[in-house]
Amino acid sequence: MTNSKKCLIIDDDLDDQEIFLMCLKNVNRDVEGKTANSGVEAIEMLKKDAEYTPDYIFLDVNMPKMNGVECLKHLRKIERLNSTKILMYSTTSEKDVVTESKSSGADDFIMKPVKTKELKTKLATIFNIVSEINQPD
Repeated sequence: MTNSKKCLIIDDDLDDQEIFLMCLKNVNRDVEGKTANSGVEAIEMLKKDAEYTPDYIFLDVNMPKMNGVECLKHLRKIERLNSTKILMYSTTSEKDVVTESKSSGADDFIMKPVKTKELKTKLATIFNIVSEINQPD
């Protein structure tokens, strides 16, 4: 049984992208991870490749040019992404940012954890595979 998921990570920080992808692979080896360095790049990628429909989009809130909430609003206008889960993530947990994200169509809002173990646990919960993450390799 494969639990493969297509995930798009939109984040302007290359280190954060790398850590996020590593944690995704650690939680689910079959994950197909793609990255975009900005909201603008992500929207162009999705418009150019009409076949690509991620199961999950992880979207950083704080990015230059187009912030995460603005990007989210554009993504929610793309019809084929209606069933895609979009999760905002940030180092900030300001209530208005969380509220605006959810009212703009975000499925959830997660804090950028400092430790990779915390991120893996959050991702396992999101993918409903909590039992697998706690088993030794």
